[in-house]
Amino acid sequence: MTLARRKLLQLIGLLGVPSVFLLVFFLCPLVIMLIYSGLTPGLYGGVDWVFSHLNYGRILGWADTRYEKFDPVYLAIFLRSLRLAALTVLASLLISYPAAFWISRMRPARRDFAIFLVTLPFFVSLIVRLFAWVLILRPTGFLNQGLMGLGLTSAPVEFLYTDFAVILGMTYVFIPFMFLPLYGSLEKLDMTQIEASADLGASRLQTFRKVVLPATLPGIIGGSIITFIPALGNFIVPSVLGGAKVLMIGNLIEQQFLSARNWPFGSALAMLVMTAVLVLLVVQLRLARREGMS
Repeated sequence: MTLARRKLLQLIGLLGVPSVFLLVFFLCPLVIMLIYSGLTPGLYGGVDWVFSHLNYGRILGWADTRYEKFDPVYLAIFLRSLRLAALTVLASLLISYPAAFWISRMRPARRDFAIFLVTLPFFVSLIVRLFAWVLILRPTGFLNQGLMGLGLTSAPVEFLYTDFAVILGMTYVFIPFMFLPLYGSLEKLDMTQIEASADLGASRLQTFRKVVLPATLPGIIGGSIITFIPALGNFIVPSVLGGAKVLMIGNLIEQQFLSARNWPFGSALAMLVMTAVLVLLVVQLRLARREGMS
C-alpha cells in the first residue's frame, strides 16, 4: 500500500464518523423540513403530500387570496426577532469588549480565574438562571423594591414581559459567546503598537480606531455571528421573560410544531431562519476574505 493511499484511508477513518453523524442528524432533518415546507398541512396534524406555496405565502406575501390572505404579523415577528437579536449582539459587545480587554492584560493566574468566572453560568441550568431574573424584574421583585426604596419611582416599573427583559436575558445568556472570540483577539494584541501610537501623538480615541479596532475586528465579527445566530432562533428566553407580549420567531416555530401541529408552516418558518443565518455566514466569509487580502 502506497503512502498516499494510506494517508487517504486514515483521513477517511478520521472524518467518516463525524461526516455520517452530520449527515444523519443535521442534513437529513434539514432536507425533511425543506420538503415539508412545500406541502399541505394535514387536517389533524402531520402533512398531506400535496404541494402548497401558501406556507411561504403566509410569511412573504404571495398567499393565494382564494384560500388564505397574507397576514403581515408573521413578517413583523421575524423582523422583531432580527431587531432583538441585533440589540443583543450590540449589548453583549459593549459589555464584553472592555471586560475582555481588561482580563487579557491580567497576570496568568488571575486571567484564568476571570475566564472561569465568565464561563461559570454554563454550569447552572438555564431555566434556573432565567427564573432568577423573573424574581429580579417582576413588579414585586428586587429591582423595583430597590428603586422604590431609593425614592426613584413611586410605583413598580414594568420590566418583566417587555423587549427590555428579553434583550437583558439573552445578553446575560450569550455574553460568553461574545466574550471568548473577543478575548482571543485581544490577547494577541501587540501592546507595543499602542505605545508607539501614543508616542507619535495619537489620542486614545485615535489609537483605538486606528490600531486596536482593526486588530480585533475578526474577534468582533466572529463573536457577533456566534451570538446573533442562537439569539435569532431562541425561544426559551422570550417564553420566560417575554411571556405572551414578546413573541419571537423561535416561539412561533415551537407553537406551529407543538400546539398548532402545522408542520409545513413551522418548517417554512424554520427555513426562513436558516436562510437568514446562511446569508449572515456568507457575509462573514466575505468580510473575513477581504480582511485576509488587505
